[in-house]
Amino acid sequence: MNKAVNDPAPGEVWSGTWVADRLGVELVGDDRLTDLLGLALRRNPKRAHLLVSNVLGKHVPQSPSVVHGHGLALGRRVRELLGDEEAARAVVLGYAETATGLGHSVADGVALAPYLHSTRRPVPGVARAGGFEESHSHATSHLLLPEDPALLAGDGPLVLVDDEFSTGNTVLNTIRDLHERYPRDRYVVVALVDMRSPEDAGRLSGFAAEIGARVDLVAAASGTVKLPEGVLEKGQDLVARFEETPSGARGCVESAATAARARPAPTDPRPATSRVDLSWPRDLPDGGRHGFTPQHRIRLESALPAMAARLAEALPTDAHRVHVLGFEELMYAPLRLARELEQVAEGVEVTFSTTTRSPVLAVDDPGYAIRTRLSFPAHDNPVDGPGDRYAYNVAGAGFDAVVAVIDSAADTPELTAPDGLLARLAAHTRQVVLVVVPSYTPERPSMLPEPLRGPAFSSYAPEDVGWLLQDLSDVTLEAPTEEREEAIQSGGAHYAESLPMEYQPSDQYQELFRTALEESSARLAQAVGAVTEIVLQERSPRPVLVSLARAGTPVGVLMRRWAGFRHGLDLPHYAVSIVRGRGIDANALRWLADHHDPADVVFVDGWTGKGAITRELTEAVRTFEAEGGAAGFDPEIAVLADPGSCVRTYGTREDFLIPSACLNSTVSGLISRTVLRADLVGPDDFHGAKFYRELAGADVSVDFLDAVAARFPEVVDAVDATVKELLAGDREPTWEGWAAVERISEEYGIHDVNLVKPGVGETTRVLLRRVPWKILARAGAGADLDHVRLLAGQRGVPVEEVAELPYTCVGLIHPKYTRGATGADGRAVSV
Repeated sequence: MNKAVNDPAPGEVWSGTWVADRLGVELVGDDRLTDLLGLALRRNPKRAHLLVSNVLGKHVPQSPSVVHGHGLALGRRVRELLGDEEAARAVVLGYAETATGLGHSVADGVALAPYLHSTRRPVPGVARAGGFEESHSHATSHLLLPEDPALLAGDGPLVLVDDEFSTGNTVLNTIRDLHERYPRDRYVVVALVDMRSPEDAGRLSGFAAEIGARVDLVAAASGTVKLPEGVLEKGQDLVARFEETPSGARGCVESAATAARARPAPTDPRPATSRVDLSWPRDLPDGGRHGFTPQHRIRLESALPAMAARLAEALPTDAHRVHVLGFEELMYAPLRLARELEQVAEGVEVTFSTTTRSPVLAVDDPGYAIRTRLSFPAHDNPVDGPGDRYAYNVAGAGFDAVVAVIDSAADTPELTAPDGLLARLAAHTRQVVLVVVPSYTPERPSMLPEPLRGPAFSSYAPEDVGWLLQDLSDVTLEAPTEEREEAIQSGGAHYAESLPMEYQPSDQYQELFRTALEESSARLAQAVGAVTEIVLQERSPRPVLVSLARAGTPVGVLMRRWAGFRHGLDLPHYAVSIVRGRGIDANALRWLADHHDPADVVFVDGWTGKGAITRELTEAVRTFEAEGGAAGFDPEIAVLADPGSCVRTYGTREDFLIPSACLNSTVSGLISRTVLRADLVGPDDFHGAKFYRELAGADVSVDFLDAVAARFPEVVDAVDATVKELLAGDREPTWEGWAAVERISEEYGIHDVNLVKPGVGETTRVLLRRVPWKILARAGAGADLDHVRLLAGQRGVPVEEVAELPYTCVGLIHPKYTRGATGADGRAVSV
């Protein structure tokens, strides 16, 4: 029977009294709730109060036997619920950062199942198997990075472990994400406390029915939190008022009283810091970030006594109270060390807690769960940048020694800095002992080579771009344009199986390019700046630029240059191949996932026409994930110009001349269009391309980049204005380009949208690489089409002016091409 449980046992002060009295917060439910939970306040726009667990080992120092014991008990209940056969097929999944140790302890109780926990730390070389959001948290993105992707791909029960089950949103988000990829019949949700409202409880059962799976719940205690109206605003005001006090400054204890208790006596020796090598077993994971199997558990159990003995030897001989402090997601390894130390160190009281990312108000009152707070800089080079981290209820606790257990990724200069964690701890104990556990990174030798770079491949500087391609420079791939067109349209060959003869521009045409570059470089610089700023604001603060070779590559280099010019960023940039009808190079995606977080990847192209490549990329990424590839790639392309209205991320939607479209390899680092042919590109190879070294004398690739980048300083204000306007406006794609292409295809009797190439860039490609039939030009189009008119005249192609045209021009490929449809000089003839 539920009842109010805010009243503590006689003679005790409940650690939620302070918040309950001031905000009217009430816990209703099992009698055990006040033993398990206290209350605190935090600055959070979604939920001001914080349920502080007394048995989790995160914020409140607790006996490691108690912490581990609660997880073991829950795990044994799960095993009893499932039965041994199903338990052996299960996977236990814990939540970062708070429940990584609890989840691992539950897995210990289940005993037969492997363990995995989510993480907020991307690991180069490990592909994502999924991810989800934690709606009420201050840090939301969770990654799943199992060493063995099959760990989540089975159909056995999935056991999800969190410290509290408050609304159920986190669990629903997790199940929804994973069920789409790895559907299964059964889920078990485990928590120390189930604090859902009746409405939230109904949502879980409804969701289970929706996906057709059974969902069970196991909790140590249950109840609800009653919140009076206006509690969020009152809590935020209370936090703001207390944080204004001087004791709220970084690194300080939250009250003068506790600071006085913590200050060593004048005769105390200066606190010492020492390192202890525990001889952690080689290749044993430090936790469940990449998976922890029952076999790993056996290895750890056998190694723990010797490691705890080494740790005990490093403690002061007269130490009576020792605290083991874990590090954020690294909870289980220090917990087990503390539990073992508790067994071998006679007469020593051992407690355990960990540092955390979560900012919580500290108030030195017996009726408040967070009495003191130590603040220090993050020391593991977090992907989201520097920030404060915290250790609660450690300052002023009177510990004779504190053992700080971190992983090797966190053993950085920030750790030992004057304001770092070790210095903060040393102010409150006689000895600090540092234990560094090796960060386990799965060894996954890549069969894929490193990117090609200039000057060995391309005329770009090596830092400008890495080409995820293989060099086919020694292979003869070029064929006469009319032969390629006949083979392509007859279905006998794909356009990516050969290369057109490289167009050698005349002096007159090269002069047109130079004039166009001079006249348009400022407009180009403004578009480059605008699209880069939108990417930085909306996609990622440190994006990985991945241009679609080759038209996108000069744009990618320019975006990289803008990020360096305006923000001092040194962004990685790669070029990959995408082929219409064949998709993106899956091996290139695998390489990117091995070296970067897919969520940071931004695909870049020069312009959109009718949106065929946009659709191609979306389908290719969907197929890649469905076939077991890393999740998280966003297929939306960022383009310099979006005249087809196919994307949301662009610098302009004007259809104007981008001078890099005027030429082929000589403005693209001397690299050919990409090649995909079965006899040249194997299943484990990158797509191919050629480096035309022999054209170096005509190369203007770097000239083009330098001319545009030189205009960056003068367009800064214009870029800011453009970005403000774009971000405030409606940028949803209308796909009007695709509709226009379909209309033109039918109106001109072509009946094949692939033969209609809209926009200045695509029209230029038709004239340079294909057999053109007609050029449609918008009436009144000016200098943007000078080079198109020149090329059309050279090839005998009519230019037809059209009054109503959504593009500046459209190129039509010959719709009924045979070898007889062109003269010996390659000029198109009428039909």
